[in-house]
Amino acid sequence: MQEAEREGNLLFPVFLKLEELNLLVVGGGFIGMEKMSAVLKNSPATHVTLVGIIISEEIKEFVKEYPNVTLVERAFLETDLDGKDIVIAATSDRALNAYVKQEAKKRKVLANIADTPDLCDFYLGSIVKKGDLKIAISTNGKSPTLAKRMRQFFEEHLPDSTQLLLDNLTNIRNQLGGAFEEKVNRLNEITSSFLSQQEKAPSPPTIKESENLTPDTK
Repeated sequence: MQEAEREGNLLFPVFLKLEELNLLVVGGGFIGMEKMSAVLKNSPATHVTLVGIIISEEIKEFVKEYPNVTLVERAFLETDLDGKDIVIAATSDRALNAYVKQEAKKRKVLANIADTPDLCDFYLGSIVKKGDLKIAISTNGKSPTLAKRMRQFFEEHLPDSTQLLLDNLTNIRNQLGGAFEEKVNRLNEITSSFLSQQEKAPSPPTIKESENLTPDTK
């Protein structure tokens, strides 16, 4: 492996079909609400079990729209991990979070541990969504604030017509004949005009130290 390949962000980006997996969230407070919101706004059909000694009224109200969510108001048990594919430890109790990670590792369950990057198997990045277009942004845990700014930039400057463009490109791709390489070249020609227009978009906003931004969670 070349030296350059060992530097920078070495995380491997993937998009999970989360609705086909079983997710456990441990923690019924503010952090739990934050994680639940991130998951369900992106993958609303995800099967989620949330366990917490006390589950906030905010969470209880939020999940009323999601029949695929189960709330269990009690302390975490290691057996809660049985049959789960992914766990998110979303409590302010670092010892409990570490215990969740320990038990998850025994079962080969991937874990995200709130505000503890060293214990995470994966991070929850900033997400930009325009219809079927979804962009995940990662700064390798170094600056959630920058990731948040980049998300805001893309949300503001990606046109609302992006979905129409995607639909049209799908129709064109389905109608194109010829070899795969020929299809790719033709689609590249069509999208080049779109990209040239985006180059004229304004630069991302600068970050002022005085601005109070709530960082995205890891």
